Amino acid sequence: MSALRIFPPTEGGKPVDINDVAEYLTMKEYACDLPAIRKALETAEKEETEILLNTQTRYPERECYKLTITPDKMQAYAKFYAASVGGENMTPQEFVHDLSLRGIKCGLKKEEVIKFFQKRRYCEEILVVEGKAPVQGKDAYIEYKFNTDKKAKPTLNEDGSVDFFHLNILNHCSKGDELAVLHPAQPGVAGSTIMGDKIMPAEVKNVTFNYGHNIEKSEDGLTLYSMVDGHVELVDGAIFVSDELSVENVDNSTGNIDYDGNVQINGNVSTNFQVKAKGDIMVKGVVEGAVLEAGGNIIITRGMNGMGKGVLRAEGNIVSKFLENVTAEAKGYISSESILHSRISAGGEVNVDGKRGFITGGRVCATGSVNVKTLGSEMGADTIIEVGADPAIKERIKQLQQQINEDMKTLQMVQPILLSTKQKLAQGARLSDEQIKYVQSLVLANEQKTRALEEANKELHELEEQAGDPADTVVRVKGVVYPGTRICIGDVSMIVQKPSHYCRFVRERGDVKMKPF
Repeated sequence: MSALRIFPPTEGGKPVDINDVAEYLTMKEYACDLPAIRKALETAEKEETEILLNTQTRYPERECYKLTITPDKMQAYAKFYAASVGGENMTPQEFVHDLSLRGIKCGLKKEEVIKFFQKRRYCEEILVVEGKAPVQGKDAYIEYKFNTDKKAKPTLNEDGSVDFFHLNILNHCSKGDELAVLHPAQPGVAGSTIMGDKIMPAEVKNVTFNYGHNIEKSEDGLTLYSMVDGHVELVDGAIFVSDELSVENVDNSTGNIDYDGNVQINGNVSTNFQVKAKGDIMVKGVVEGAVLEAGGNIIITRGMNGMGKGVLRAEGNIVSKFLENVTAEAKGYISSESILHSRISAGGEVNVDGKRGFITGGRVCATGSVNVKTLGSEMGADTIIEVGADPAIKERIKQLQQQINEDMKTLQMVQPILLSTKQKLAQGARLSDEQIKYVQSLVLANEQKTRALEEANKELHELEEQAGDPADTVVRVKGVVYPGTRICIGDVSMIVQKPSHYCRFVRERGDVKMKPF
């Protein structure tokens, strides 16, 4: 006779689940009267009860378990059932051996198994075997040390307004700058199912640097460095560094340009924009009322109409087809086919050649000579030509002379007062606190102005020696010079009184003389 005895839960335990009972009875091939079992379970929630299963005599049932393996064969769960009265318990060794017979080769969770056999928990699924999931690797990737977004982003001012003249489109770089770092791929680690089948990780992707000239790679091949001062950009996955910037136009699409190398502009430079370069600036179109500053030369193929606010500054030379309403300063020479109503300053010569070859209106200053075809105009436009000294030196000399005159006036006012005060003190006169402070301020002013005067005179003397001999310079007119034109050579000048052709102006015996060409 076989019977099923059911006990009420103790110490916070749970009532017996009918599914566990039915599962066990089915596994052991006992008749299963579900309505009777359900009723017995309801009674067993309060008191111990027993239900007859059959009248057949059977051997005692040993402790057993049901093993559930997940479809991916990565986990196995064991649900243990207690032994019947007189039945034997399973040993850990027996359980592990049984798992191997079922084809399980790895992943045994020994701690969980030992824990069960030390304190048995029945009718509860226990994870006893777990496979090893593969460790996915990481693809190689390149970390760029510059902005790869080519979309122009205007600068945001502190007041919240947007500055569209500064669009931040260039990634400036200096020699030795780190451009990109290659992070190598990290291969994955294979896993395995509880049956010992390998699970391979996904393949990782490798990448390599793609780069152009002016770039060097580190010894380990993982870092790229710039070999020049210039700008860096990413084009179709390749890194390029150039010390020459080429743009179509300078306008709202580019904003202002500030570049460490050479700049080539294939089109035009619009009004109010700025182009600064440590190298040369080459403009193949026209320049409007813009500012161009170069550490080298400035070349403008089609000329510049500065509109009264255009400025050219070059540490080298300036070459432009025409210059109109422009302020142009060059430490080298300036060459153009025509100069109209402009302020020109050259450390070398000024050459105005070509079919037109005229200088009309404005002021042209040159350390060297001025060569022109037509000078001045029939309409009498104010035209001034100065040669024989570096314009920058001449300007500084004027500043120093003005400073010296002002300092002399101050000293001429202060020193008599100090002398008078000294005489009064020698006669025993006493000064009030306010008078003492006033005298002290005059003493300080006298010392400062005396020292400034000495330094200014010393600098003035040095500059006058640098100015050179104006007798070596000449203004050559290959065509006609019109009345009203002022010619200055060194510190002397003359105003042309009548039209003259094919002539030159030189300094002779302290005067400017016009002579045949």
